[in-house]
Amino acid sequence: MKEKKVVCFGGGSAMPKKILESLVKYPVKITTITSMVDNGGSTGQLREDFGVLPAGDIRRHILALSEAPQWKKDLWNFRFGREIFEGGHEGHSFANVFFAGLEKSFGDYEKVLKFVHEFMEVNGYAMPATIKNTQVNAELENGEIIKGESEIDVPKKHNPNLAIKKVFLSPEVESYKPSLEAIESADLIIIGPGDLYSSIIPCFLSQGMSEAFQKSKAKKVFICNTMTKLGETNNFSVLDFSDEVEKYIKSELDFVIFNTLIPSNDIIENFKNKHLEIIELVKINDDLNSKKFIGGDLLEKDGGVVHDSKKLVKLIISLV
Repeated sequence: MKEKKVVCFGGGSAMPKKILESLVKYPVKITTITSMVDNGGSTGQLREDFGVLPAGDIRRHILALSEAPQWKKDLWNFRFGREIFEGGHEGHSFANVFFAGLEKSFGDYEKVLKFVHEFMEVNGYAMPATIKNTQVNAELENGEIIKGESEIDVPKKHNPNLAIKKVFLSPEVESYKPSLEAIESADLIIIGPGDLYSSIIPCFLSQGMSEAFQKSKAKKVFICNTMTKLGETNNFSVLDFSDEVEKYIKSELDFVIFNTLIPSNDIIENFKNKHLEIIELVKINDDLNSKKFIGGDLLEKDGGVVHDSKKLVKLIISLV
């Protein structure tokens, strides 16, 4: 039987932790695709100082797919230096500096990817959406333009109660060809979970990406977030999330998976106190098409209001 090809989209830590952690245990060939627009923290400083591509998201994908010995994984996450970056991280991660050093040495990002995959003994492929230098911007409902992933992610200079009308890359750039080929040949595409406008949708904005989705015969599955986020998805429902993803991939999703379990108020409030950017549970629309929209108890038993990786992947595999 031919090994199934699965392509997973998302940046940040949500998708690697909530999808890849369990998916790697199944007999499938995994390719991950992340946006290349991170401009905050250690990644942002290295990008600004050396003109390198951001490694903040792809390094997490590399680690999630790595079969390297533990010392390499520990080294990958090791941080050094005393500078405090936004979000509370102290110093640069080894992985960020390693990527930056290799890119400056090789002058060829494809060589960097090949070397890193070999060094971290990656089972599968971690790919960028593009290898061209670009930033993600957002246009708000009042016409104001927000520049940079970090400002979209954590609003500091604009009113977070204003809805995002659209996001776009500046400058426009072409997609990384091997990523397009992976989409077109996939059997299954998993999108999310993760921050909608600062993590997921930027993956789809480079030229050729939506066309690859249209050519792909893969089943397309979107994992809806459990809660809304200030400045990105205020008041969003399951259908709002789904509609936005379909707008940018210019294709219809086959399945939208969402959580139906409502935790106690104490659990919700405790979670919100730890994550100040979180607002409320995602609203579940009435009369969703049950063939496309699949709800269930998808939360960790003692993990706040976050997805359980095993439950999530088991449900995805059962659907496809």
